[in-house]
Amino acid sequence: AFSAGAGAVPAAEVGRWDMSTDVLVAGSGAAGASAAIEARRAGAEVLLIESLPRFGGSSAMSAGVVYAGGGTALQRALGVEDSVEQMFRFIAGAGGKHAPLEKIRLYCEQSSAHFDWLVAQGVPYREELALAMTVPMAGESLYFSGCELAWPARELATPAPRGHVPVAAGMTGGRVLMAALLAQATALGVVMRSGVEGRRLVVANDGRALGMQVSVVGESRTIRARRGIVLASGGFIHNREMVRNYAPELYDCAVPWGNMGDQGMGINMGIGAGAAALRMHQGFAIVPLYPPESVLAGIVVNASGQRFIAEDTYYGMLGDAIAYHQQGRAWLLTDHGNELPAWQDTFLPVAQANTIGDLADQLGFPKGALQNTVAYYNRYASNGEDPLFHKRAALLRPVQGPPYRAWDLAVDKSFVPAHTFGGLHTGLDGEVINSFGEPIAGLFAAGRTSAGLPGAPYIASGLSVGDATFFGRRAGLAAAGQGGAAG
Repeated sequence: AFSAGAGAVPAAEVGRWDMSTDVLVAGSGAAGASAAIEARRAGAEVLLIESLPRFGGSSAMSAGVVYAGGGTALQRALGVEDSVEQMFRFIAGAGGKHAPLEKIRLYCEQSSAHFDWLVAQGVPYREELALAMTVPMAGESLYFSGCELAWPARELATPAPRGHVPVAAGMTGGRVLMAALLAQATALGVVMRSGVEGRRLVVANDGRALGMQVSVVGESRTIRARRGIVLASGGFIHNREMVRNYAPELYDCAVPWGNMGDQGMGINMGIGAGAAALRMHQGFAIVPLYPPESVLAGIVVNASGQRFIAEDTYYGMLGDAIAYHQQGRAWLLTDHGNELPAWQDTFLPVAQANTIGDLADQLGFPKGALQNTVAYYNRYASNGEDPLFHKRAALLRPVQGPPYRAWDLAVDKSFVPAHTFGGLHTGLDGEVINSFGEPIAGLFAAGRTSAGLPGAPYIASGLSVGDATFFGRRAGLAAAGQGGAAG
């Protein structure tokens, strides 16, 4: 018999269920809403609960970017050539060691159909391509949202724009995305309740998840889920103790990004019922070095005065390198040709000098290190070359001519947001896996409650929301008893 222990409630202790439904979804972000929609379409009675007063989760705070490719309708309409294989090579190759290849392959193979599904739910997209490196601000819906054009990613696969953005003003695409998904869920008859916080799972003697103990206005209640439970309550960036214990590199990042519901409750409920957790140390730390792209003509160095990355890479890659591999410290060096008055609202120069040597002394770098770094860089940049990190030629020029400035890129500054990516171990249909590699009957997870496609490094905006909607759909169908039907 399964022993629930202190982390779950044995079913024998539940005298009477206060509520019941076929499928219980905990969390109202992109994963939860997508799960609820598909479970309801599969004929299940669905109850979606949200711990906060508002629905939408952290997804509503995002730009709503979905990383999709392989020849989506929007890509084809704009004449963009892409393939499933090229998309797979990029995500699998750039996503670090031991990436979840089965999930990546499935996501890439069904990416185009998944974009069609989003359109069918009422998410609006415009047939315009943006050439900037950041979320389009003029309503364009397709752009290069990651490190596709930077080295070494551009050698892994043919670069293609895959960031699909809902038509929205500025960075508000997440609101547009969630408004469409939540409206669809409501129209289908999904029952949604806010102010209901999941506490512990209720499990049978054989380990099956039967329901959930929740808190409603401070009072304990129980909800029976006849078919299945989907945990989609976000990550744990606002649970500072969990961040310190599991992802210490993110603890000092200045801005815990996400809504206040990202407390790790879904993850903890799953672990309490015997679930395994994966990659709990991973997440993103965004160092928004651009716009403007002109700053990328400078060089980024570590505490040893050495370059360690191509400056023109995706800012999630830069943040990962600084947070996880440079003890959270780095500096951008610019010269007289890179005056940045507008940029100074975000970044402040911490040192200024008329020589590279004096600048290095102010920063406390090892003697001669920065001078050697700049001399080597300038020697090749003058010929449009970067033998170490292969920065694009259009952004290569020597760093020469005072005043020289150093801009602090440390992750504990006010402009560096962070979010967690680790979560419950899940299969292709969102089934939660225990520490013995076995699925826990009746229990599913998606979004940042699960360990999905996003990892460290975070290679492109849209992988998180794309993963949440895609695997949220599959989890909802599986919880309703139709696993594998999403496509």
